[in-house]
Amino acid sequence: MKTINFPMLLLACLVILMFVGCGVAIALRNVWLIVLFILLGFALMGFGISLKRKKK
Repeated sequence: MKTINFPMLLLACLVILMFVGCGVAIALRNVWLIVLFILLGFALMGFGISLKRKKK
């Protein structure tokens, strides 16, 4: 069985939390928080994908 890659797991959880935060911002109807959480979510996702490509 493979070992768990904890840094990538934490990064994936952080990306999920950014999009959950975006949902909360939508519920609060705050445009600035919506934009902030979407940008942070996609930036972290891009960072994770670039780390994965470097690893291979």
